[in-house]
Amino acid sequence: MLGEYRDKVVLITGGLGFIGSNLAMRLVEEGASVTVVDSSIAGCGANPYNLAAVRDRVNVIPLDIADASDFASEIRKANVIFNLAGEISHIHSMQFPERDLQINAVSQLRFLQECVRHAPGVRVVYAGTRQVYGVPEYLPVDESHPVNPVDFNGIHKFAATMYHMMLSRAGKLDAVVLRLTNVYGPRMALDIACQGFLGTFLRRALLGEALDIFGDGRQVRDPLYVDDVVEAFLLAGLAVLPSRTYNLGGLEPLSLSEIAETMSREAGGVPLTYRPFSAERASIDIGSYCSDWQRIHRELGWKPATSFRDGIARTFSYYRSELAHYLDPGNPDAVCRLPEHHGARHRLALIAV
Repeated sequence: MLGEYRDKVVLITGGLGFIGSNLAMRLVEEGASVTVVDSSIAGCGANPYNLAAVRDRVNVIPLDIADASDFASEIRKANVIFNLAGEISHIHSMQFPERDLQINAVSQLRFLQECVRHAPGVRVVYAGTRQVYGVPEYLPVDESHPVNPVDFNGIHKFAATMYHMMLSRAGKLDAVVLRLTNVYGPRMALDIACQGFLGTFLRRALLGEALDIFGDGRQVRDPLYVDDVVEAFLLAGLAVLPSRTYNLGGLEPLSLSEIAETMSREAGGVPLTYRPFSAERASIDIGSYCSDWQRIHRELGWKPATSFRDGIARTFSYYRSELAHYLDPGNPDAVCRLPEHHGARHRLALIAV
């Protein structure tokens, strides 16, 4: 993608978060003019330090995407919009479904309405999730798999997907949805629980603690390194689109035990423990999952390039020098009081996952 984004004007929602910040940094390197919109809602992973290396070259707007009318001028200027704002926690969505609805559906609808109003036909690349598929009927999961979410997060993210698709069919936007599997790498939020097992494993490994595996460890995932995700977003931002929805997946399906063993070795041999699922977790567990990413490979030329072993080594290398900016080791299970969000106030216990 070298040079293709030079002088392009790009807007990234959720750009202080994990994937959004990695994307922003890459776009700066590519020569793009980058604006980030992020309201830093508690529990959603925003961290200003994520952009520290390029902060003087990125315009940061500290607003909710629901208030997009307040940054309409930035929408009007954008050649491409990368839409990564949202909450990813499945457990939090079950604990606070109305909060998840506001963040992942209502705010998205309001934002897209402003995009239609101020930048009709603009390319929007939305960060979707494999969670919309629910419990897989077959593996690997392709884009034709039935949609059957097991939690509110999957439902609300699918609603946002349909907003993007409907507005594109009507010719009002030019949107594409990338459905992500478990993403990992530098700039993950480590001090926010319930955002996925990879972040929890990483936090515990860096602190020299045992890695708790729920179940027998044979469940399969296909971890995807963040740099590979960024490549897919960059391709989707400019490509001619034969399709509107693409699955992204990792280079290799791995069992939870294999994932934990790789991280344990990188951490110097932290122990592994096996625990039964709690009722809360069992109700939203999808079993084994891996993505069929052949469509995006055929149509856009993307495929994952990073093995889990290499990606984890790079991830540990990053956090060994930057951990102080991502973790308070003395308070890993803090209780976080969420700010008001469209009139609703909630108390969110950040329990370990």
